[in-house]
Order: sequence, then structure tokens, then C-alpha cells
Amino acid sequence: MVAYSAVVRAVLVVNPQATATSAGGRDVLAHALASEVKLDVVETDYRGHAMAVARAAADEGVDVVVAHGGDGTVNEVVNGLLSRTDGRPGGYASVPTLGVVPGGSANVFSRALGLPRDPVEATHRLLHALERRRGRQVGLGRAGGRWFTFNAGMGWDADVVAAVERRRGKRTGPVLYLRTAVTSYLRPPHGHPALTVRVPGEQPIEARTAFVSNTDPWSYLGTRPVHLNTGCSFDSGLGLFALTGLGLPTVLRHTCQALRARGEHRGRRLVRDDDVPIIGITAESPVNLQVDGDLMGPRTHVEFVGVPRALTVAL
Repeated sequence: MVAYSAVVRAVLVVNPQATATSAGGRDVLAHALASEVKLDVVETDYRGHAMAVARAAADEGVDVVVAHGGDGTVNEVVNGLLSRTDGRPGGYASVPTLGVVPGGSANVFSRALGLPRDPVEATHRLLHALERRRGRQVGLGRAGGRWFTFNAGMGWDADVVAAVERRRGKRTGPVLYLRTAVTSYLRPPHGHPALTVRVPGEQPIEARTAFVSNTDPWSYLGTRPVHLNTGCSFDSGLGLFALTGLGLPTVLRHTCQALRARGEHRGRRLVRDDDVPIIGITAESPVNLQVDGDLMGPRTHVEFVGVPRALTVAL
């Protein structure tokens, strides 16, 4: 149960550039929400705008912030909502509730929560949750100070994000990501530098790429879920999936395994753990870091930390 004030104050953050958003859809969503809450609507017009809006909403004591866009919009809103909590005892309890109405191409976070892909259906689900004051506490991850909801990575997958970001827009979709993944594998912009991965109680390992998940599936190829850490969830620690080599047989094997319904992975180049509180990754030379599909730029060291019950989502 979520505790709200007598009059629920909400902010709707809309990314008009997201793949599946439209002016008409925004108006329908805003009208529906305004029937239940005292609503302000903000359309984003630059990178970081959603984060700034969410931070201001948290500072003003708003009850609910609704993100309507893709995973990047959700990530910005989450980082804005939690920007004042670092090092503050009990800070998470005062954070506004997050609402999500998917409007992107993948919508990994909302789909992992079981929300409908259709924005109208998701809006009805959100209204029902607000009416019943119902929410779910979810754990999140932090990567070098940046919050992430479902996944972060260093190396190959971040190179894919970097390449796609240069072409980001309404046409972004699974085909572009798949084609870019193949190109980045065959012609990596910075090679595949060695990564040293450390988890508590284990010997360091040397890997060529590493994924850190906060839930499963990690992503989607159209309608097909991509599984790396099937035992990882919003109620557990972080999932580690690392490959010590990127030979073609290894990559093909784990790609096929990731697309299977059960997502079971086996291979001598694989290092995997589904419930880790903290993961440290160091690169021998700068490699790209991505969080929730957004590029954070090159890094030589990142500490990934799981934070239980960091945020309440209206469900």
C-alpha cells in the first residue's frame, strides 16, 4: 500500500521524441490522469530534462511522477527522484512513487514489471493502482553513481549503445540494434580490452565483456525476451554475466541460449552469478559504459551496487 496525501499531486513527464509517443496519446493520458490527481504535464526537450523535472518534483513533495517514454526517459526520472537520497538515512521513504506508461521501442523496465505494452492499457493499469493506493517496492542498481533499473554493461554492449545513439530517433528498433551488434563485434571501435571483474568472496576474473543485470529478461529482440540471469529479479541482488572470450563459437552459443524460453546458459567461457550485492569492473584501457541503454561514456573502473527496495512503482 502506498501512502499519499488527501489530494494526490502528480507530474507527467512526456518524451515527445520516444518511438511510440504522440501528441494525441499524451492528451488522452493527461486527461485520464487529471480525473484522478492534481496534474502537471511537462514535455522534455533536451537530454537530462526529465531528470531535472523529477528532481524538482521530489523537492516539492509531489506524490507521483509518471514517465511516458522509453527506458531512457524512465532512467532519467528515476535518477531525478533519487538524486537527493545519497547518504541520507531513511531518504528512500520520502521519494515520490514512480508511474510508468511505456512509449519507447523496447520498454524493458515496464515489461519486466508485467505492465501492458499498449499505452492505453498501461494507463488504465496505472489509474487502477493510484485509485487503490497500490505499489511495489523494487530494488535498483547503481553504476558509478548512476542509477539503473534493469541493466548496465561495459564493453561490447555499450559499444552497440554508442553506435545506435548516433542514429537514435523514431526509427530505432530491434533490427538496428541487431545489425549494430554484429558490426560492433566484427569491427569493435576500441578492440575488446580485458576487463577485471571482482565480486565479494571470489577470485578476480579476466573477461572480455560484462553485463550487470537488475532483473530478467535483460532486453527484448522484438517480442522475444533475452535472458542472461534468470535468477535475478527486482527482489534480489545484481546479476553478473561475463564472458572470458569472444570467439565466434562462444558468442553464437550464448546468443542462442539467451533467446531460449528458459534462458539456461552453459559454456566454459561463462562466468555468471544471479545474486551479488556489489560488482567491481576495471578495464585495462577506457571502455564504454551503458546504463539502461543510455551511453555514459568511457570508463576504466566502475563499481556496481545493488540497492534493495530503493523505489516504489505504482502497479
